[in-house]
Amino acid sequence: MTPLLPDFIETERLRLRQPLATDAATIFASYATDAAVCRYMIWRPHESIAVTRHFLEECIASWQTGDRLPYILVEKSSSTLLGMLDARIQGQQIDIGYVLARAHWGKGFMTEAVDALTRRALAQPSIFRIQATCDVENTASARVLEKCGFVREGRLHRYLVHPNLSPDPRDCFIYSRVK
Repeated sequence: MTPLLPDFIETERLRLRQPLATDAATIFASYATDAAVCRYMIWRPHESIAVTRHFLEECIASWQTGDRLPYILVEKSSSTLLGMLDARIQGQQIDIGYVLARAHWGKGFMTEAVDALTRRALAQPSIFRIQATCDVENTASARVLEKCGFVREGRLHRYLVHPNLSPDPRDCFIYSRVK
């Protein structure tokens, strides 16, 4: 299957690339164990590097099927791994999710990455919609989406479990950018 998106995307400051098994230690140390980073994630902080390695194995395998394209975000000037941006292809739309190491919050990196991926995806003839959800209390994530031109379409009641906040499904906002 030919992927809808390229193997890598470059922006002014970032390179988005396929994950490598050798990324495990950096991901584990920089954000996968950080409770503040994981607060609004749909996964719990990784308890061991083995969990991170298994996650990366799944990410690498998903590039082969082409239905999910998780990108590693790397700062070009320093080669520092910053986080991930996941593009889950669902017919004519792509659902995105992202995570950024706390040391890099507030610098516009995720906004730059989301905007670049969204532009590339919407340039594809078969893709008409990019969407994302975020917990109603995750104002930073909502702001990233709004800066990238996404529109808040509504509130999804009891939509996703964010296990670091509650065992019960929580309300989320749904955002989209369409062509």
